Amino acid sequence: MSSSRSAKPAAPQRLTDRKREAIVRAAVDEFRSAGYEATSMDRIAAAAGVSKRTVYNHFPSKDELFGLTLEHLWESSAGSEDLAYRPDLPLDRQLRQLLMQKLELLGDPSFIDLARVAMAEIIHSPERAQAIVCRMGEKETGVTAWIRAAIADGRLIEVDVDFAGHQLQGLVKSFAFWPQVTLGQPPLAKAERRRVADSAVAMFLGCYARQRADGKA
Repeated sequence: MSSSRSAKPAAPQRLTDRKREAIVRAAVDEFRSAGYEATSMDRIAAAAGVSKRTVYNHFPSKDELFGLTLEHLWESSAGSEDLAYRPDLPLDRQLRQLLMQKLELLGDPSFIDLARVAMAEIIHSPERAQAIVCRMGEKETGVTAWIRAAIADGRLIEVDVDFAGHQLQGLVKSFAFWPQVTLGQPPLAKAERRRVADSAVAMFLGCYARQRADGKA
């Protein structure tokens, strides 16, 4: 008999937890497709395959469920950490790596769901969606911090950091965010993400990089 012990199987998920997850998943779909006002707890219960009473046992109100839905999507898409500026590495290599990380985030289904839900709610109730939209914007601060550090290091020309950051994000989002959020297009394949990143890097550094004596940024 082998002395090695087999791994202990994971404890089965409790029924109440499975129901709660089903409710949240159903709420994501309903809020995304119908918006906040048109979505009812009845619809969510039917989509989740549970009773309306079960929904209220987990979530006292639709507003609370909507807030938790946005938080759930936010946490699901918040996995990566921003890359810090490195004075010892070429700018194009750093910026390409940073943009590839951003492109991976923009292709994350949870982030796309979050964007669709929040943007749909902006139309009906801007104040309700304002907080989550601001938090989505926080995911772009890594690019701004990188640009600011590169300017301070003398490797980018003096430029309005916020303007340059939005400009760089726009080069990426026009291919890897807006078509997916507004038109339902699929996320970019890896080769397409590389093409978008390489093009954005070339355009951005062609405009803002200080050239050294050897012609390199």
